[in-house]
Amino acid sequence: MALDRTNLIALAKATAKASLNPSANFSYEGKNLTFEALNETFRKEMNELASNFREYRRNRDLIFELIEVGVDEILPARVMQNYGQFAEVKTYAQGDKPVFSTRISAKSRIRAKNNFVTRVGLAGRYEVFKLDGDTYEIPTSAWGGAAQIGFEEFLDGRIQMSDVYDLILEGMDEAVYREIAKGLDAAVAKVTAKNKTSQTGFVEAQMDRLIQTADVYGKSTIYCTFEFAATMIPDDRWASNEMKQERWDVGYYATYKGHNVIILPQSFTDIDNAVKVMDPSKAYIIPTGSDKPVKVAFEGETAVREVESQEDWSREIQTYRKFGVGVLLVNPGICVYTNSSLKITN
Repeated sequence: MALDRTNLIALAKATAKASLNPSANFSYEGKNLTFEALNETFRKEMNELASNFREYRRNRDLIFELIEVGVDEILPARVMQNYGQFAEVKTYAQGDKPVFSTRISAKSRIRAKNNFVTRVGLAGRYEVFKLDGDTYEIPTSAWGGAAQIGFEEFLDGRIQMSDVYDLILEGMDEAVYREIAKGLDAAVAKVTAKNKTSQTGFVEAQMDRLIQTADVYGKSTIYCTFEFAATMIPDDRWASNEMKQERWDVGYYATYKGHNVIILPQSFTDIDNAVKVMDPSKAYIIPTGSDKPVKVAFEGETAVREVESQEDWSREIQTYRKFGVGVLLVNPGICVYTNSSLKITN
């Protein structure tokens, strides 16, 4: 028996939460279920709502509401899960100003006015943003994604509504990720020259110099892609057998001379896997305990609509979500290592 609207929305939220930890069990309607069981139930319900064109037309608004609820539930949480160690993520109601606060000394405030970079438009413009005391605003802009469904594909059952839902979630997560990558890349130019280095490979002495600088402001953590981490091979003469085995097992040292190495997710901007989203040549050395340099603000709720083609009856499911990403390099201990032998393009 198909679930009613209230239970479908509850199922959508439960499935979204469960996707953040697929290995755990979750309670739903008094039962402990695995993520696979929840996800399969949700996909089945979504597909039944659009089992044929007439059912889809009858249930369209409910289907869109389930997509909206799922995106609202999972997107901020997924961003926090993936980037929470160096990014502060907040959600605001529609119309509220996304304002963040930070601990900025008088000396650092002068520096912050020159080092705050934020994504403000689709053209890729970056602007210095005015600080007001110890608070600052992250401007948000509307981002959209679309999944096209051919009418014949829909009738034949080759495209299912659950697949559209998965595609929209993946696309919105990718949009946020790209903005974080662009913000970090733009912010590198604002880092003082003494706090960065560019080498054609991994030079242990240069990395150690940056770590020593960062550690003055708090024990630092290294954030980089797997590609960069794999090159961080210090003099193996003092490496223990356990360390060598660790590198063999995971491909890199999870710690570098007592400093945690956090791997940033990587993706591609094209279907040919030619251009990477995150610049693999950069490693960010950030003092622990300092304000998180990346700020992500979500404003309002997700909106979904359908646009129908007049020619072939195909339809686009379009998604609208407002968010903004900013990078604030206030702490004078933040450092950047560039390995120019690693390219953002293959």
